[in-house]
Amino acid sequence: MLIALAVALALIVITVLFRSVRVVPQQRMDVVERLGKYHRTLTPGLNLLVPFIDAVRTKVDMREQVVSFPPQPVITSDNLVVSIDTVLYFKVVDPVRATYEIANFLQAIEQLTVTTLRNVIGSMDLEKALTSRDEINRHLSGVLDETTGRWGIKVTRVEIKAIEPPPSIRDSMEKQMRAERDRRAVILQAEGHKQAQILTAEGEKQAAVLRAEGDRVSRILTAEGQAKAIQTVFDAIHTADPNPQVLAYQYMQALPQIAAGQANKVWIVPAELTRALEGIGGALGGLSGLGVAPGVERPEAKAAVDQEMAQAAEAAAEEARAAATSAADAAREASVAVGGPGSGPGSVTDPESAGPVTTPGSSAAPQQLSAAPRNPASSLLGDEAQPVRQPE
Repeated sequence: MLIALAVALALIVITVLFRSVRVVPQQRMDVVERLGKYHRTLTPGLNLLVPFIDAVRTKVDMREQVVSFPPQPVITSDNLVVSIDTVLYFKVVDPVRATYEIANFLQAIEQLTVTTLRNVIGSMDLEKALTSRDEINRHLSGVLDETTGRWGIKVTRVEIKAIEPPPSIRDSMEKQMRAERDRRAVILQAEGHKQAQILTAEGEKQAAVLRAEGDRVSRILTAEGQAKAIQTVFDAIHTADPNPQVLAYQYMQALPQIAAGQANKVWIVPAELTRALEGIGGALGGLSGLGVAPGVERPEAKAAVDQEMAQAAEAAAEEARAAATSAADAAREASVAVGGPGSGPGSVTDPESAGPVTTPGSSAAPQQLSAAPRNPASSLLGDEAQPVRQPE
């Protein structure tokens, strides 16, 4: 009997000690009631209670908590039903008010979030709702924080996890996005083609400018070289100081080369031909006085000079006759090609027929070339030339 009483007393003592001592872990606070009324809040650590008088009403977790609410259907301003998932971040800052101000603060927060979300999304269309998540989050956080503040709860953050439009709207949005992407691709391709053409044109322009610049410099250098060559020849001629007889003889030597071209159809006989012949004749006449003193007759020298004069005159006459024949042949070919002999503003006749030799556009008067001069010396030296006397 005594043993049973001792055991019962020991159990009562253990129970009293167990109910008197309470250990609260970190980041948790216990609300204690004494005889059904709030007495105090136990902080983390070792706490003592009065057995059978004090009782723990709730154990409140003070850490930040995350709650994900199920998808909620919401109607937008353009009458489209979208499904929105939300995530809520909150923490209890006052365990007493969270215990006594509201029965179930999680359910209250969920319902408050849904109603606020429907109010916010109902004033937006689908496009704005999809692109205004930050604005929706800020609005929800402000409303929830203001309402749950009196419950001892702090809403730290509200996030829109997903906004799901209807399947038909999703298909239309995908088509629209694809069309927009295609349009941007076409625009970018056109811009690239335009830029390439602009760069190509700029390159061609610069190349043309450089080629023209090079051609201009080349022409300038060529012209400067030709001018320098002409100046050198001119200075050499003026330094040598040639007389008119030498120039006339050079002119007569160049006449056959002028008429020798295969492409020459018209050969112009200038009016200066007679003066050139007179100059040569004067030069040859002047040779007769070389080496003879005044008043002294040298028959041998005079005969040699007369013979050279006759040979030179005969050679000049042959050259003139050959040049005139070439010109007449060319003129005849040109007249036959145009429309027959004798056609055109000018005509060139055969020197054998002793006809006139004229050229179109010549400022000099037409000259007559006889087929066979009476005397080579007289034709070169003029009508006043004296006949050559043979030495006795």
